[in-house]
Amino acid sequence: MDIEFARTLVTVVEAGSFLGAAERLNVTQSTVSARIKELENQLGRQLLDRGRHGAKPTPAGQQFLRHAGVLVRVWQQARQELSLPDEVTQVLNIGAQVSLWDSLMSESLGWLRTNRPEIAIRAELASSEILMRQISDGTLDIAVLYSPQSGPGLVVHQILDDRLVLVSNRADHPPEPEADYVFCDWGLEFRTAHAVAFPDAEAPALTVGAGTVGLAHVLDFGGAVYVPERLAKPFLDNGQVFVVDDAPAFHHPAYVVHPRRDPDDLIHAVAASIMEIARRGT
Repeated sequence: MDIEFARTLVTVVEAGSFLGAAERLNVTQSTVSARIKELENQLGRQLLDRGRHGAKPTPAGQQFLRHAGVLVRVWQQARQELSLPDEVTQVLNIGAQVSLWDSLMSESLGWLRTNRPEIAIRAELASSEILMRQISDGTLDIAVLYSPQSGPGLVVHQILDDRLVLVSNRADHPPEPEADYVFCDWGLEFRTAHAVAFPDAEAPALTVGAGTVGLAHVLDFGGAVYVPERLAKPFLDNGQVFVVDDAPAFHHPAYVVHPRRDPDDLIHAVAASIMEIARRGT
């Protein structure tokens, strides 16, 4: 199978139309149509429903998408590895959630570049769901995230326990969320605890998926948001934001996840360094 066929299918679904995929792939719309038709012929199944409002995957297409995404990522990684200089002997794929990057993963990458120059690194930011999927399909070696899923052959270690505190740009901000409250979605456990703590709260006007985004909004436009205390510390120290004293705090542990390997394996060593950096920072 031509990898371009799989990549084209993924792009059509992401773009929602053949025209949108053509623009992203820098090819003609007829080329996109021909690739999808040939892919459907090879698999013997219709993969997309074409309609006036775009293209959506059929049940068979949805099932094949999981494999198509893996094929594309593996191909991209293979191309990267084959183009590396001779002194680079290994490639490490690391992923993390945004709110864990600045204070943890940046230092980990610095440690790697200094102590293991023979390693090429591909680093990315993604949600916990995407990171776990990539760990499971083998296209990611290490993931640092808040909501891991255990599975056969996986090692899961807690590396820190973030304390989520409500911070505001006003020292006198009331503890109850108001119209300027920014809801940061820290996952199911947080949503459940938050609902218990604020049973009468109205639906927030703004919801974000990362603490860094929510904190940046509060710094620029005002309001209040729940973020890890360590993330807010520099802004608390210089008086840009204040902890809302009467608001409850929530515990939010973070983990490092990687495939189970020999203790001398590179992945094991890097995971151990991430855990050490996290320990020093707490």
